[in-house]
Amino acid sequence: MVWVRPGSFRMGCAINRVPGGDDICADGLCTSANDALPVHTVTLDGFWMDRTPVTNAQFARFVEATGYRTLAERRLDAEDYPNTPADRLLPGSFVFRPPTARVDLRDHRAWWEYLHGTDWRHPDGPDRDISGRDNHPVGHVAWDDATAYAKWAGKRLPTEAEWEFAARGGLDQRRYAWGDELNPDGKWMANIWQGPFPHADSGADGFRGTAPVGSFPANGYSLLDLSGNVWQWCQDWYQPDYYERSPASNPRGPNDSFDPSEPGIAKRVQRGGSYLCSDVYCKGYLPGARGKGEPNIGAAHIGFRCVRSAK
Repeated sequence: MVWVRPGSFRMGCAINRVPGGDDICADGLCTSANDALPVHTVTLDGFWMDRTPVTNAQFARFVEATGYRTLAERRLDAEDYPNTPADRLLPGSFVFRPPTARVDLRDHRAWWEYLHGTDWRHPDGPDRDISGRDNHPVGHVAWDDATAYAKWAGKRLPTEAEWEFAARGGLDQRRYAWGDELNPDGKWMANIWQGPFPHADSGADGFRGTAPVGSFPANGYSLLDLSGNVWQWCQDWYQPDYYERSPASNPRGPNDSFDPSEPGIAKRVQRGGSYLCSDVYCKGYLPGARGKGEPNIGAAHIGFRCVRSAK
């Protein structure tokens, strides 16, 4: 773990308020920077943070010690999911399936498939395991899975404010966690998507899919993989207007969730973006960008890291 010293920073993302600047997502097709406003000053106590996202090898030790089964490995209860087809109640998770040509970016069903037998041990489907990928970030973990691991490890999930403070690495309101250029001197700084999304990832950064943790440079706090690779769960409930009333000291998020795009579905905050984020669709790899997800659902590009309080 890495010690993140106490301090204050300006939290949020004002990218869509910059004259001539762009929004986090092209054409407003996914989460925009509006839920990361207003930019506001936050003061935090110091904390310890995992240097990298939790890896397959680390998660395997947890499972071996506890016998834990992730939500993706459990059959869903039909009473909890009325009107759901029987094949969607089978244990499984969502895998990325690139279409063969351009598709309507407003319909994510064009590139996601729920596949029975997919879980953290079989991230690409039941016919392929994680052999040779011990040092890749674990995927297909729901929020409940991540909190179970954190409790076992004597840690917890970071608050959204802790995550952003750590991700910025001491750089105030810079566009990326490393500065203001996407690939300075032609060098890619994170595992993200290059090329037209979602059908043609060129792999210019050296990877298609997840990369071993630590494949890209550390930020100013010696932390790795805070941009791209896998989205990372935070402990906070998601509300798009929370920043309007967030406390100035050690915010913990709202008491419940509300997402106007799906009013009946509670969500937790995700941060950092993933290998599927690109400059033409989802710029979730920006340190101020916010993500969200149902806490009982994982996917190939969702992982986590932990923190420990100083006290």
